[in-house]
Amino acid sequence: MASSGERRMLFDTRGKRRHVIRVVYAILALLMGASLFLVVGPFSLGNLLGGSSSTGNAAEVLHEQAERIETRLVKDPNDEQLLLALTRARINAGNSQIEQKFASEAPTVTAEAVRDFQAAELSWQRYLKQAEEPNAIAAQLMAGTFFRLAESAPSLLAAEEYVAKAAKSQKLAAEQSPSLGSLSTLAIYQYFNGEFAAGDKTTKQVVAKAGSKAEAKNIEKQLTEYRQRGKQITKQETELAKAQRKASKESLENPIGGGLGGAAPGLGG
Repeated sequence: MASSGERRMLFDTRGKRRHVIRVVYAILALLMGASLFLVVGPFSLGNLLGGSSSTGNAAEVLHEQAERIETRLVKDPNDEQLLLALTRARINAGNSQIEQKFASEAPTVTAEAVRDFQAAELSWQRYLKQAEEPNAIAAQLMAGTFFRLAESAPSLLAAEEYVAKAAKSQKLAAEQSPSLGSLSTLAIYQYFNGEFAAGDKTTKQVVAKAGSKAEAKNIEKQLTEYRQRGKQITKQETELAKAQRKASKESLENPIGGGLGGAAPGLGG
Protein backbone atom coordinates (compact mmCIF):
# COMPACT_ATOMS: atom_id res chain seq x y z
CA MET A 1 0.00 0.00 0.00
CA ALA A 2 1.34 3.44 -0.92
CA SER A 3 2.30 5.84 1.84
CA SER A 4 0.59 9.21 2.21
CA GLY A 5 3.66 10.86 0.67
CA GLU A 6 3.51 8.58 -2.37
CA ARG A 7 -0.20 9.23 -2.80
CA ARG A 8 0.46 12.96 -2.67
CA MET A 9 3.07 12.74 -5.42
CA LEU A 10 0.85 10.62 -7.68
CA PHE A 11 -2.48 12.34 -7.24
CA ASP A 12 -1.73 15.82 -6.00
CA THR A 13 -3.72 18.20 -8.21
CA ARG A 14 -2.72 21.42 -6.52
CA GLY A 15 -0.76 24.29 -8.03
CA LYS A 16 1.23 23.69 -11.20
CA ARG A 17 0.53 19.94 -11.23
CA ARG A 18 -3.18 20.73 -11.41
CA HIS A 19 -2.56 23.02 -14.41
CA VAL A 20 -0.59 20.29 -16.20
CA ILE A 21 -3.36 17.74 -15.71
CA ARG A 22 -5.97 20.20 -16.95
CA VAL A 23 -4.02 20.92 -20.15
CA VAL A 24 -3.40 17.21 -20.82
CA TYR A 25 -7.07 16.38 -20.61
CA ALA A 26 -8.00 19.40 -22.70
CA ILE A 27 -5.80 18.08 -25.50
CA LEU A 28 -7.11 14.54 -25.22
CA ALA A 29 -10.66 15.90 -25.22
CA LEU A 30 -9.97 17.60 -28.54
CA LEU A 31 -8.83 14.28 -29.96
CA MET A 32 -11.83 12.38 -28.61
CA GLY A 33 -14.21 15.04 -29.87
CA ALA A 34 -12.81 14.54 -33.36
CA SER A 35 -14.57 11.18 -33.67
CA LEU A 36 -17.91 12.94 -33.84
CA PHE A 37 -16.58 15.82 -35.91
CA LEU A 38 -15.09 13.52 -38.54
CA VAL A 39 -18.44 12.14 -39.67
CA VAL A 40 -19.35 15.44 -41.38
CA GLY A 41 -18.87 15.82 -45.12
CA PRO A 42 -17.61 13.48 -47.82
CA PHE A 43 -15.52 11.35 -45.47
CA SER A 44 -16.37 9.39 -42.33
CA LEU A 45 -14.00 8.06 -39.70
CA GLY A 46 -16.68 5.59 -38.63
CA ASN A 47 -16.63 4.04 -42.10
CA LEU A 48 -12.83 3.98 -42.15
CA LEU A 49 -12.75 2.13 -38.86
CA GLY A 50 -15.42 -0.34 -39.88
CA GLY A 51 -17.44 0.64 -36.78
CA SER A 52 -19.54 -2.17 -35.43
CA SER A 53 -22.33 -2.70 -32.94
CA SER A 54 -21.50 -6.40 -32.67
CA THR A 55 -21.84 -8.20 -29.38
CA GLY A 56 -19.20 -10.02 -27.38
CA ASN A 57 -19.94 -13.12 -29.47
CA ALA A 58 -18.52 -11.39 -32.54
CA ALA A 59 -15.32 -10.58 -30.65
CA GLU A 60 -15.03 -14.21 -29.57
CA VAL A 61 -15.36 -15.43 -33.16
CA LEU A 62 -12.78 -12.91 -34.34
CA HIS A 63 -10.38 -13.88 -31.57
CA GLU A 64 -10.67 -17.53 -32.62
CA GLN A 65 -9.99 -16.49 -36.21
CA ALA A 66 -6.90 -14.56 -35.11
CA GLU A 67 -5.64 -17.53 -33.11
CA ARG A 68 -6.01 -19.83 -36.13
CA ILE A 69 -4.03 -17.39 -38.26
CA GLU A 70 -1.33 -17.13 -35.59
CA THR A 71 -1.07 -20.92 -35.55
CA ARG A 72 -0.45 -20.92 -39.30
CA LEU A 73 2.11 -18.15 -38.91
CA VAL A 74 4.18 -20.36 -36.62
CA LYS A 75 5.03 -22.45 -39.69
CA ASP A 76 5.48 -19.46 -42.00
CA PRO A 77 6.07 -16.30 -39.88
CA ASN A 78 6.82 -14.10 -42.90
CA ASP A 79 3.71 -14.90 -44.94
CA GLU A 80 2.54 -11.49 -46.15
CA GLN A 81 -1.10 -12.44 -46.66
CA LEU A 82 -1.40 -14.18 -43.31
CA LEU A 83 0.05 -11.14 -41.53
CA LEU A 84 -2.41 -8.91 -43.36
CA ALA A 85 -5.29 -11.22 -42.42
CA LEU A 86 -4.17 -11.23 -38.79
CA THR A 87 -4.05 -7.43 -38.75
CA ARG A 88 -7.58 -7.22 -40.11
CA ALA A 89 -8.87 -9.80 -37.63
CA ARG A 90 -7.39 -7.91 -34.69
CA ILE A 91 -8.78 -4.58 -35.92
CA ASN A 92 -12.23 -6.10 -36.40
CA ALA A 93 -12.08 -7.72 -32.97
CA GLY A 94 -11.20 -4.35 -31.44
CA ASN A 95 -13.97 -2.55 -33.30
CA SER A 96 -16.51 -5.12 -32.13
CA GLN A 97 -15.66 -4.22 -28.53
CA ILE A 98 -16.10 -0.47 -28.87
CA GLU A 99 -19.09 0.70 -26.86
CA GLN A 100 -21.48 3.43 -27.93
CA LYS A 101 -24.82 3.89 -26.15
CA PHE A 102 -26.07 6.78 -28.26
CA ALA A 103 -25.23 7.82 -31.82
CA SER A 104 -24.63 11.39 -30.65
CA GLU A 105 -21.93 10.32 -28.18
CA ALA A 106 -18.29 9.58 -28.83
CA PRO A 107 -17.64 5.81 -28.76
CA THR A 108 -15.83 4.36 -25.76
CA VAL A 109 -12.72 2.35 -26.57
CA THR A 110 -12.70 -0.43 -23.99
CA ALA A 111 -9.57 -1.94 -22.48
CA GLU A 112 -10.27 -5.13 -24.45
CA ALA A 113 -10.48 -3.14 -27.69
CA VAL A 114 -7.18 -1.41 -26.90
CA ARG A 115 -5.45 -4.79 -26.45
CA ASP A 116 -6.71 -5.96 -29.85
CA PHE A 117 -5.68 -2.71 -31.53
CA GLN A 118 -2.20 -2.98 -30.01
CA ALA A 119 -1.98 -6.58 -31.25
CA ALA A 120 -3.01 -5.31 -34.70
CA GLU A 121 -0.17 -2.81 -34.59
CA LEU A 122 2.34 -5.59 -33.93
CA SER A 123 1.12 -7.71 -36.85
CA TRP A 124 0.97 -4.60 -39.05
CA GLN A 125 4.63 -3.82 -38.37
CA ARG A 126 5.52 -7.40 -39.28
CA TYR A 127 3.44 -7.08 -42.45
CA LEU A 128 5.15 -3.84 -43.51
CA LYS A 129 8.54 -5.58 -43.36
CA GLN A 130 7.33 -8.09 -45.95
CA ALA A 131 5.14 -5.99 -48.24
CA GLU A 132 6.68 -4.06 -51.12
CA GLU A 133 3.45 -2.11 -51.66
CA PRO A 134 1.26 -2.04 -48.52
CA ASN A 135 -2.44 -2.68 -49.04
CA ALA A 136 -4.16 0.74 -49.24
CA ILE A 137 -7.38 -0.34 -47.53
CA ALA A 138 -5.49 -2.01 -44.69
CA ALA A 139 -3.27 1.07 -44.28
CA GLN A 140 -6.37 3.24 -44.00
CA LEU A 141 -7.93 0.89 -41.44
CA MET A 142 -4.68 0.89 -39.47
CA ALA A 143 -4.56 4.70 -39.54
CA GLY A 144 -8.05 4.84 -38.04
CA THR A 145 -6.99 2.28 -35.46
CA PHE A 146 -4.03 4.41 -34.41
CA PHE A 147 -6.37 7.36 -34.00
CA ARG A 148 -8.64 5.25 -31.80
CA LEU A 149 -5.61 4.41 -29.68
CA ALA A 150 -4.75 8.12 -29.48
CA GLU A 151 -8.23 8.82 -28.12
CA SER A 152 -7.83 6.27 -25.36
CA ALA A 153 -4.14 6.94 -24.66
CA PRO A 154 -3.17 7.17 -20.96
CA SER A 155 -0.94 10.21 -21.50
CA LEU A 156 -0.36 13.11 -23.87
CA LEU A 157 2.94 11.63 -25.09
CA ALA A 158 1.25 8.34 -26.02
CA ALA A 159 -1.55 10.21 -27.77
CA GLU A 160 0.95 12.24 -29.80
CA GLU A 161 2.79 9.09 -30.86
CA TYR A 162 -0.41 7.41 -32.02
CA VAL A 163 -1.55 10.47 -33.98
CA ALA A 164 1.85 10.52 -35.72
CA LYS A 165 1.42 6.84 -36.59
CA ALA A 166 -2.09 7.55 -37.88
CA ALA A 167 -0.76 10.24 -40.20
CA LYS A 168 2.04 7.97 -41.43
CA SER A 169 -0.31 5.05 -42.16
CA GLN A 170 -2.88 7.29 -43.85
CA LYS A 171 -0.15 8.67 -46.07
CA LEU A 172 0.58 5.13 -47.24
CA ALA A 173 -3.10 4.70 -48.05
CA ALA A 174 -3.37 8.02 -49.87
CA GLU A 175 -0.24 7.33 -51.93
CA GLN A 176 -1.61 3.96 -53.05
CA SER A 177 -5.15 5.25 -53.60
CA PRO A 178 -5.38 9.07 -53.73
CA SER A 179 -9.14 9.45 -53.44
CA LEU A 180 -11.21 12.29 -52.02
CA GLY A 181 -11.74 10.33 -48.80
CA SER A 182 -8.18 9.11 -48.30
CA LEU A 183 -6.69 12.55 -48.92
CA SER A 184 -9.26 14.32 -46.74
CA THR A 185 -8.48 12.01 -43.86
CA LEU A 186 -4.75 12.44 -44.42
CA ALA A 187 -5.10 16.23 -44.16
CA ILE A 188 -6.99 15.84 -40.86
CA TYR A 189 -4.34 13.59 -39.34
CA GLN A 190 -1.57 15.87 -40.54
CA TYR A 191 -3.20 18.87 -38.88
CA PHE A 192 -3.68 16.96 -35.64
CA ASN A 193 -0.04 15.92 -35.84
CA GLY A 194 1.09 19.54 -36.22
CA GLU A 195 2.11 19.08 -39.87
CA PHE A 196 0.40 22.25 -41.06
CA ALA A 197 2.38 22.79 -44.26
CA ALA A 198 1.83 19.17 -45.29
CA GLY A 199 -1.85 19.40 -44.32
CA ASP A 200 -2.30 22.56 -46.43
CA LYS A 201 -0.70 20.83 -49.41
CA THR A 202 -2.98 17.81 -48.99
CA THR A 203 -6.01 20.08 -48.62
CA LYS A 204 -5.24 21.64 -52.02
CA GLN A 205 -5.18 18.15 -53.52
CA VAL A 206 -8.55 17.38 -51.95
CA VAL A 207 -10.14 20.59 -53.20
CA ALA A 208 -8.82 19.88 -56.71
CA LYS A 209 -10.62 16.53 -56.68
CA ALA A 210 -13.99 17.99 -55.69
CA GLY A 211 -16.81 17.43 -58.17
CA SER A 212 -18.13 20.98 -58.01
CA LYS A 213 -17.30 24.43 -56.69
CA ALA A 214 -19.88 24.02 -53.93
CA GLU A 215 -18.35 20.73 -52.82
CA ALA A 216 -14.84 22.19 -52.95
CA LYS A 217 -15.94 25.12 -50.79
CA ASN A 218 -17.60 22.81 -48.26
CA ILE A 219 -14.56 20.54 -48.02
CA GLU A 220 -12.18 23.47 -47.66
CA LYS A 221 -14.34 24.91 -44.87
CA GLN A 222 -14.35 21.61 -42.96
CA LEU A 223 -10.63 21.08 -43.30
CA THR A 224 -10.01 24.65 -42.14
CA GLU A 225 -11.88 23.76 -38.95
CA TYR A 226 -9.61 20.75 -38.47
CA ARG A 227 -6.61 23.00 -39.00
CA GLN A 228 -7.87 25.27 -36.23
CA ARG A 229 -8.25 22.26 -33.94
CA GLY A 230 -4.70 21.25 -34.75
CA LYS A 231 -3.54 24.75 -33.81
CA GLN A 232 -5.41 24.46 -30.51
CA ILE A 233 -3.64 21.21 -29.73
CA THR A 234 -0.24 22.66 -30.61
CA LYS A 235 -0.89 25.68 -28.39
CA GLN A 236 -1.95 23.54 -25.45
CA GLU A 237 1.05 21.25 -25.92
CA THR A 238 3.30 24.32 -25.65
CA GLU A 239 1.51 25.41 -22.47
CA LEU A 240 1.87 21.92 -21.06
CA ALA A 241 5.60 21.79 -21.75
CA LYS A 242 6.04 25.20 -20.12
CA ALA A 243 4.01 24.16 -17.06
CA GLN A 244 5.96 20.92 -16.74
CA ARG A 245 9.31 22.74 -16.85
CA LYS A 246 8.15 25.22 -14.21
CA ALA A 247 6.73 22.47 -11.98
CA SER A 248 9.99 20.51 -12.27
CA LYS A 249 12.05 23.58 -11.37
CA GLU A 250 9.87 24.33 -8.34
CA SER A 251 10.09 20.75 -7.07
CA LEU A 252 13.89 20.90 -7.24
CA GLU A 253 13.94 24.21 -5.41
CA ASN A 254 11.57 22.87 -2.74
CA PRO A 255 12.46 19.18 -2.19
CA ILE A 256 10.27 18.97 0.93
CA GLY A 257 7.29 19.43 -1.38
CA GLY A 258 7.92 16.09 -3.08
CA GLY A 259 10.94 16.83 -5.23
CA LEU A 260 14.22 14.99 -5.60
CA GLY A 261 16.34 14.39 -2.53
CA GLY A 262 13.73 15.53 -0.01
CA ALA A 263 13.79 14.08 3.51
CA ALA A 264 10.67 13.52 5.58
CA PRO A 265 10.18 16.10 8.37
CA GLY A 266 11.45 14.99 11.76
CA LEU A 267 13.92 12.41 10.42
CA GLY A 268 16.95 14.68 10.38
CA GLY A 269 19.71 14.56 12.94
